[in-house]
Amino acid sequence: MAARQTSPKIHNLLLNALPDADRALVGRSLEAVDLPLRLQLEQRNRLAAHVYFPESGIASVVVRGPRGQDIEGGIIGRDGMTGLATVLGADRSAHDIMIQLAGEGQRMPVAAFAAALRESRAFDLACRRYVYAFLVQTSYTALANGRNNIEERLARWLLMAQDRTDTQELDFTHEFLALMLGVRRAGVTLAISLLTGAGLILHARGRIAIIDRPGLVAITKGSYGPAEEHLERLSPKKPLLTAA
Repeated sequence: MAARQTSPKIHNLLLNALPDADRALVGRSLEAVDLPLRLQLEQRNRLAAHVYFPESGIASVVVRGPRGQDIEGGIIGRDGMTGLATVLGADRSAHDIMIQLAGEGQRMPVAAFAAALRESRAFDLACRRYVYAFLVQTSYTALANGRNNIEERLARWLLMAQDRTDTQELDFTHEFLALMLGVRRAGVTLAISLLTGAGLILHARGRIAIIDRPGLVAITKGSYGPAEEHLERLSPKKPLLTAA
């Protein structure tokens, strides 16, 4: 993985929302890096060397079953970071985290990350808030996987991906989407056809264009929205203590 010269402006939302002094403290240990497709950021049950703060692209938290079945448990973009286990006092992740849409980001050694958590109350709080928001996201992923059909789950996933990329067009293959949703490729093909027929998306040559975002939100039947509201409410820009 190639390191880049540090960008004059950090585009990760968690880092960018920190007070200037805290961002400067954290920034001393940051290294700008490219995040190519399939790069493994964390491996399950292994010590991680770095904590990553994506600025573009998408990382998937991949849960592996006892027979090797993979399914996506959550996604991380410019809204957050890896290293959730470290924030909670553990030394390794239970799941793999890999880049599914190439981008760029910042990284810092795990030891420096742990030290920054101790030195900066604002950084520690921002990371803990993100961990909670991510847990809310995974709970709604479980709800969607258990209660929603494939096209409803696909609609939610496309919305979440767009939130983290700020683009109407997304480049994903049917095979990739099938893996992330834990379904057969034929099911994804049918779901894309149904969303296209409903006038919600356009699809051509592995590229999906969202053309009716409110319609996609409606399709999700409530599995998209609550987690996103929690993430916004828990932004580091919000007051440290808020009324109930």
